[in-house]
Amino acid sequence: MGNMSKVITVNINGEPRQLSANTTVAALIDEMGLTGKRIALERNGEIVPRSTFVTQRLSAGDKLEIVVAVGGG
Repeated sequence: MGNMSKVITVNINGEPRQLSANTTVAALIDEMGLTGKRIALERNGEIVPRSTFVTQRLSAGDKLEIVVAVGGG
């Protein structure tokens, strides 16, 4: 059970945020209320393809940039 309580800190758009160690990119997006929105996500300077959001686990010290595309009407 020890593994469940591990917490990591990542940086999101310059703000530190604590997450459980096994958090995936998809889970983070869900937690931030961005599911279904058009977003671009960069992890440590690399674009993360949307198709890998559910499989990519975050690591301590990751630097994420999340840009939400604002839909034009």
